Amino acid sequence: MGAFKEARFSDRLKSAGEARKAMLARFQERPAADDPALAARRAEREAISTARAVRLAEREAVRHAEVARVEAERVRLREQAAADQARDAAEAQARAAKLQADQKAARDARYAARKARRGA
Repeated sequence: MGAFKEARFSDRLKSAGEARKAMLARFQERPAADDPALAARRAEREAISTARAVRLAEREAVRHAEVARVEAERVRLREQAAADQARDAAEAQARAAKLQADQKAARDARYAARKARRGA
């Protein structure tokens, strides 16, 4: 294994200068702001961004429509349950009234039979 070769000050200055030149060359290679290729890429990115915004808005609209549909279904089921409960209550009340009328008729028939036995 060889000994560590320490860079001299002049070598470090030379490599720093080369790095600056390389950075300057990269900066100068960049296209100008009015370059047609750059404008085309910018327009393409804007079109993609616009399409993404449209898709996002469509998904939001679908989500809102689904939420509204679910809420309408929930309200419909609640109303149907209330109507069923009211109908059941009315039927129960009608059955109770009929039972009460039947019991009264049977009681009246027993009283009339008892009265007929005593009076005859």
